[in-house]
Amino acid sequence: MNRNDAASIVPPRVNAGNAAPAARETLLDQQADWLANYQPGLRITEQGTVVSIGDGISWIKGLPSAAIEDILVFADGSRGMVFDLNRDRIGAILLYETEALTAGTTVHLSRHSLSIPVGDAFLGRVIDPLGTPLDGQNPPSQTGRENMEKASPAIIARDFVHKPLYTGIKIIDTLIPIGKGQRQLIVGDEGLGRTSIAIDTVINQKDKNVICIYVLIGQKRSAVVNTLEILKKHGALDYTVCVVAEASALPGLQYIAPFAGCALAEHWMAQGRDTLIIYDDLSTHARTYRELSLLLRRPPGREAYPGDIFFVHSRLLERSTCLNAENGGGSMTALPIIETKQGEIAAYIPTNLISITDGQIYLDNDLFVSGFRPAIDITRSVSRIGGKAQDMSIRDQAGQMKLDYLQFLELEAFTRFGQRLEASMEARIKRGRLLREILKQDRLAPHSTVFQLAWLTAFNSGLFNQVDAKDIARMLMRIEQAIKSTPLTLDSAPEQWRLAVSEWLNIDPAATS
Repeated sequence: MNRNDAASIVPPRVNAGNAAPAARETLLDQQADWLANYQPGLRITEQGTVVSIGDGISWIKGLPSAAIEDILVFADGSRGMVFDLNRDRIGAILLYETEALTAGTTVHLSRHSLSIPVGDAFLGRVIDPLGTPLDGQNPPSQTGRENMEKASPAIIARDFVHKPLYTGIKIIDTLIPIGKGQRQLIVGDEGLGRTSIAIDTVINQKDKNVICIYVLIGQKRSAVVNTLEILKKHGALDYTVCVVAEASALPGLQYIAPFAGCALAEHWMAQGRDTLIIYDDLSTHARTYRELSLLLRRPPGREAYPGDIFFVHSRLLERSTCLNAENGGGSMTALPIIETKQGEIAAYIPTNLISITDGQIYLDNDLFVSGFRPAIDITRSVSRIGGKAQDMSIRDQAGQMKLDYLQFLELEAFTRFGQRLEASMEARIKRGRLLREILKQDRLAPHSTVFQLAWLTAFNSGLFNQVDAKDIARMLMRIEQAIKSTPLTLDSAPEQWRLAVSEWLNIDPAATS
């Protein structure tokens, strides 16, 4: 039998009488194929016995040839995966559990590796980490299977990150740019808008030929439903696959959820397509792995996490990359989300992921409380790809604007001492506060790339210098309306953009300074 056989994860005992007609026919066809190809003969198999079971963990005696990550088949129809090997017994995490599973149940090795069905039929669907649909529809027609555990692409198969992936969020696309194939961490306390940034990014990929995979790990059902409703409302679910392992799911399913989403993304990346995967969130994933490890009596390390937690996340995120032309030219961009406690960015899991990823977007509670949304702290956020992941026109304009903003932050801190400033310093501070108003943005309202270039040109050209901060939102709205009918593109000359924006705002470009 092939190691990627569907039987490795699909429960064999399915009541075909209660299944949908299409699913019932599929089950009957599988049974008929099995009977047609069955050949009698002598078979030697190993048999184990369940010693104890509880909290998503099963201890098994026997099966001397079992290896880590082998799939186990229980006599009652349950499925598990070998997770720990001891001298006299095996520790397994349960991936599917029936009510009949008890101590004394016999166990066999399936000789299959953990895999998930893949294909374009999964677009727009909501599935669990094993590929089982959760949206009430028939199972998608699969075109193949991908192993969840796989080595990351070789160095010679990779290319430099050079194509931009725009989020539609002004402060990110201009100051912390993300490229296709990059791994950009979103870090911050709970309730500061981490998920909103991820959802805005998915919504902004509409009509951009980017396939999105949204992995929800250990979240409450209400949060899962809310996310799905937002994606559906904005038409983003058509090009998105949602892999859900909610809080009530087995710990084993929560552990394999990000690997299942990564396998789906790799399938499309290997075909030369661009993908975006959201891991929401890896803090919950780390806690789940810690729970499983402690239940399996592995020695704890820092903060009770097992010593290999860094390896678990690094082998997952290293699979996100940009392939070169010889290998199809596809890409997988990863946006892992991580939670901090009271802004402690130096905690164990955040520091691990910061060292693995290519940059981080840090959300600050003080900025959130002050009304600056999204509450991104530019001084502690960084993109190690930088301007290489931006179009040249936006890179030129954003570089000048970023310098102005960083100088403003330093000057604003200086003014807290109550010192009297020169006129030029006061002008810089006024300009910086104006820019801070421009960078504010409502959630679920991503902007086009052309709009980003338009407001950057207006700011750098001084067209906003005589505008009050309270009028900025109205001016930006006027630009956004005019953008819809402009023939200008990202390749148009800067002077053309300056004249066009000044005309939209009814400002004489010669009067600006």
